[in-house]
Amino acid sequence: MSDVWVSWSGGKDAATALATARASGLRVTGLLSTTARPAGAAAEIPVHGVGLPLLEAQAAALGLPLHTVELPSPCPDGEYTARIRAALATARAAGVSRLVCGDLALADVRAFREAVLAGTGVAGEFPLWGTDTAELARRMIGDGLRAVVVAVDPARLPAGLAGRAFDAAFLGDLPAGIDPCGENGEFHTFVTGGPGFGHDVSVDVAGTVERDGHVQAVLVPAGQPATSERSTDSPACSSANDVDSGAGPIRRPSGPR
Repeated sequence: MSDVWVSWSGGKDAATALATARASGLRVTGLLSTTARPAGAAAEIPVHGVGLPLLEAQAAALGLPLHTVELPSPCPDGEYTARIRAALATARAAGVSRLVCGDLALADVRAFREAVLAGTGVAGEFPLWGTDTAELARRMIGDGLRAVVVAVDPARLPAGLAGRAFDAAFLGDLPAGIDPCGENGEFHTFVTGGPGFGHDVSVDVAGTVERDGHVQAVLVPAGQPATSERSTDSPACSSANDVDSGAGPIRRPSGPR
């Protein structure tokens, strides 16, 4: 049996894709994530605003190595593709043949991802593709997944939803027409526990900031203060990387939510 990695952004779709892959018998041996350093800050997941140490804590709780690809900001398509393919070449040399992705329904995102994978020897695996998102959201919660809503698009959701738990109450508070899994970029999550986690990743919500066109919850390890570079009174800023879970043009994937 060949090894597989999971495309990882720390969110609920990635965690559910990972759990599904493991349940199907796939041998998952790593997580692959992209990061960026906005305005010289520490590495984080773009749009989500979750720092690399929390992703590393997730990987440790899951018992998997985390492989990161740092992207420039902004990141042209060619540069993104080159850096991801370099990481996949390393994966392929280590025996990895598939990359598990948590994409649900956005055909353009899947097509871009498959174009990046083409010719690398690593095929895309999409275990959640086509699943009804309302049913999937309820199943995630019912299966014990625990997550924090780390970013919301204020043009489509109340800013006060940032920092909320992803649970039945949150789903009930979503406005009409909003996808329950945030599939259209309405919101993003950070998973703190659930299927496959050896222990919870305890976090505190230290406030919110407006960055990259989103309202982001400032997550810190439980019991630790927020750092100055993510202080809750930071001014709003704009970025060329206002994207769907990755750095670069709109709709580029770096990992599921």
